[in-house]
Amino acid sequence: MSKKYDITFVGHMCYDEIVPFGGKAQVAPGSAVLCGAMVAARVGKKVAVVAKMSPKDEHILQPMKDLGIDCYLIPSEETSYNRVVHFSANVDEREMTLIKSAGIIDIKDVPELDSTCVHLAGISDTEFDMSLMQSLKERNYQSLSVDMQSFVRHVDPVTKNHEFIDVADKKEIAAMMDKLKLDIVEAKLLTGTDDLEKAAIIIESWGCPEVLITKSEGVLARVNGKTYFEKFSNSNVSGRTGRGDTTFAAYMSHRLDHDVAESLKFAAALVSIKMETPGPFNDTLENVYKRLKEKHS
Repeated sequence: MSKKYDITFVGHMCYDEIVPFGGKAQVAPGSAVLCGAMVAARVGKKVAVVAKMSPKDEHILQPMKDLGIDCYLIPSEETSYNRVVHFSANVDEREMTLIKSAGIIDIKDVPELDSTCVHLAGISDTEFDMSLMQSLKERNYQSLSVDMQSFVRHVDPVTKNHEFIDVADKKEIAAMMDKLKLDIVEAKLLTGTDDLEKAAIIIESWGCPEVLITKSEGVLARVNGKTYFEKFSNSNVSGRTGRGDTTFAAYMSHRLDHDVAESLKFAAALVSIKMETPGPFNDTLENVYKRLKEKHS
């Protein structure tokens, strides 16, 4: 009998080199896949990861395996390596350079898992293409979602820098998805407005019924014609990297058996704790509910 999963995360595993403003560079395993999967597992969901990477770096999957996450490796010549440099105290102002990429994921390499949700957790346009998304849509998962940073972040072939560019297929991508994740920078680029509600309404009109947008102050959800917003409660931003991935994974996990408002509060409480410490979410469900009660009730 095949295993059943609540959520499957698909994308690259990578090494993140983070250079904080006024601080020293640190290198650690990262990616939207890692940040998201660790959250979903820690809140009690059955999680699978389909990661494209070099087999020689397979050891970086161990923290996920230790949490009971089943990892399916798509072999590549190299593991993606991403450098993030913060030039000011504003954590949303950063330069990202994809020094190495594991390359586009082909549908034939993605196992047909029995999963309620499948989330395409990419960090640049070197991971997914329309063919992959169309093929996943045909597998009829209950929920298919994608992070729009996977398309907005174009990697310049010469400099390897992430260049934020509008996406020609954005309406087609939105219409294919049950849920969509963005941040304020991506939302403005795609819709022309940095008013989160207006941006979400525009994206909703493209055919996606559930849109989540983060910014430094909090997170907005637009679901079936109604808008919700929840402020973050973090006391510092040392763990800013992975904010959106963590928020969306927490929301998606809670959303499996809770309503939108409850799920948004839960996600805001969890990511607020995460942003106070560098690295993937590494706290307890008990502390999330404590933060939820104290700051998000």
